[in-house]
Amino acid sequence: MEAIAQLQHAYYLLKHDDSQRQNCIDWAIDRLQQDQEGDDFDIVRLVSANRREDVLFSVEKIIKTYLGVSALDDQLAAGKYIVSLHLAYKLNSETIDSLDKKFTTLYRRLDYPDWLVMLSRNCEYATDIADFLQPFEDEFDYVAGLWATANNLSDFEATYSRQISNQHDFKMT
Repeated sequence: MEAIAQLQHAYYLLKHDDSQRQNCIDWAIDRLQQDQEGDDFDIVRLVSANRREDVLFSVEKIIKTYLGVSALDDQLAAGKYIVSLHLAYKLNSETIDSLDKKFTTLYRRLDYPDWLVMLSRNCEYATDIADFLQPFEDEFDYVAGLWATANNLSDFEATYSRQISNQHDFKMT
């Protein structure tokens, strides 16, 4: 399937941001207009979806069919979402305060994964303590950089080091 990576990216964002729903539908419309997917009923179903649940159902079915069930992993989706938040932060369209809310929600939703501890903590502290801004940014660069190249949770876990994350802490001089 052509352009499945675009749908997968939109799916990762949709899992955490409902405003991405239309991007998934637009992807399906484009696929039908280019007539590259033949009679794939799941794509037709996605075009006609209105509710978030219907869009998620159709997108998940398409991704599962073409990429396998591992492409739907919640932590992988969260990691790719963090990559997009990192870019938005670098472009100044996300702030420490907006990220703090998103990381707190994500951290709870994923049941407190070890790899998100320092990022969430440093972001929270940086909202009130200026000295935590650099440790937060260092950890954000580190975690987002690993997720940017990971194709699945195993790829990420093979490269992630909690010891490196622990070094991204405020150091009193």
